[in-house]
Amino acid sequence: MNGAGGAVCFYMREVNTIMQSQATYNYKVVRQFAVMTVIWGIVGMLVGVIIASQLVWPDLLPFEWLSYGRLRPLHTNAVIFAFGGCALFATSFYVVQRTCHTSLFLPGLATFIFWGWQVVIVLAAITLPLGFTQGKEYAELEWPIDILITVIWVAYAIVFFGTIGIRKTPHIYVANWFYGAFIIAVALLHIFNSAAIPVTLTKSYSAYAGVQDAMIQWWYGHNAVGFFLTAAFLGMMYYFVPKQAERPIYSYRLSVVHFWALVFTYMWAGPHHLHYTALPDWTQSIGMVFSLILLAPSWGGMINGIMTLSGAWHKLRDDPILKFMIVSLSFYGMSTFEGPMMSIKTVNALSHYTDWTVGHVHSGALGWVAMISIGSIYYLIPRLFGKAQMYSVGLINVHFWLATLGTVLYIAALWISGVMQGLMWRATNADGTLTYSFVESVKASYPFWTIRVVGGVLFLTGMLLMAYNMFKTIASGKAVDDAPVLAPAHAH
Repeated sequence: MNGAGGAVCFYMREVNTIMQSQATYNYKVVRQFAVMTVIWGIVGMLVGVIIASQLVWPDLLPFEWLSYGRLRPLHTNAVIFAFGGCALFATSFYVVQRTCHTSLFLPGLATFIFWGWQVVIVLAAITLPLGFTQGKEYAELEWPIDILITVIWVAYAIVFFGTIGIRKTPHIYVANWFYGAFIIAVALLHIFNSAAIPVTLTKSYSAYAGVQDAMIQWWYGHNAVGFFLTAAFLGMMYYFVPKQAERPIYSYRLSVVHFWALVFTYMWAGPHHLHYTALPDWTQSIGMVFSLILLAPSWGGMINGIMTLSGAWHKLRDDPILKFMIVSLSFYGMSTFEGPMMSIKTVNALSHYTDWTVGHVHSGALGWVAMISIGSIYYLIPRLFGKAQMYSVGLINVHFWLATLGTVLYIAALWISGVMQGLMWRATNADGTLTYSFVESVKASYPFWTIRVVGGVLFLTGMLLMAYNMFKTIASGKAVDDAPVLAPAHAH
């Protein structure tokens, strides 16, 4: 009986091995999103350079639909949801398959997500320059597009969590926890903040009014930063940094503590955007306190990522992809120190409404989000097209230095400009009158706005090099559609 039982077990193991060998990872949707990440990155950053230039040369594009007020929301939506969103779809679909040792759940639905998301991006590119907007930061798109986003997001949740549900491993890797929290939180934020009363096909009014509308908006706005632009990209970091460094994550226990501390604390930090407004003072104070607490889990994640290189620091000399990833973590640490400091009311009295805030946002957006995305896409592209490495490692290195220099120029210029603006606005004469007019502060900002344009051009140039490198890699490779799903006993 024991012999028969052993034979049955052996037979079942063999069947399972054969089934595993026949199953393949779904790389098609990952490839599609990875390529579009680079394309939309160029589009979004090009619009950013244009609007930065418009502040220096106001008559640059004398057309209503290409004015600063129309292009600015197009820029933010393009870089966050088109570039960042495609990077997150690509990496999450790759990571969840590889860590769960299974192919993607409902691949047809994944295809719908890709094409649906591209439709949303195109609709945004059409409607925002035409002036169809709800006027809410990062949530400008009108109600029909919001409904389409909701449908796509539900499909995304089904595919992602469905893949986890059919996983072949008992353990759920921490990167998937971050991606999962991002999917759930963004769904919650989007539905509540986008609640609106439609008037026509292209016009609606918020379901909230007055200070409640502002509170809901910045609960959404800061958590769009917290979950779309932080938690999700930390999921990216927890997979691709160890893989590129060929080292295990520094502390798995710290990653779990980091996750729970971050997702709990972030939700409460939004009111710090509304200091010195009609929002009740106690609500502002709660936002400030939670923002300060947020420093601890944020730095826990940064330290965990950077310390993964312990014993492998020499790899940074020759690996530009790893340089992108580690420098992105450095910018993440810097911007998550700066953010809590700026939430302190006395600091905020100087920084609010100045270029300092814009500099802070871009230290996170360019330094953290864009650089970790670029590093991860550089990791993915060769593997998705059957190549050992990118077409040119040298070009990756040039891209790294262009991106780093561009980011530093950008944020340093706006730090200086912002502090100068804050000091000029509150400078008073002995008789209590203002020392400077607002126009004088604008004039004094011009040299720094020019430096910002230079920084943006450098970053955009790096993205163009990346596109060239990517298409040359694709041209010399072949799409991989037969990568076998690995048995759980193997390294993923």
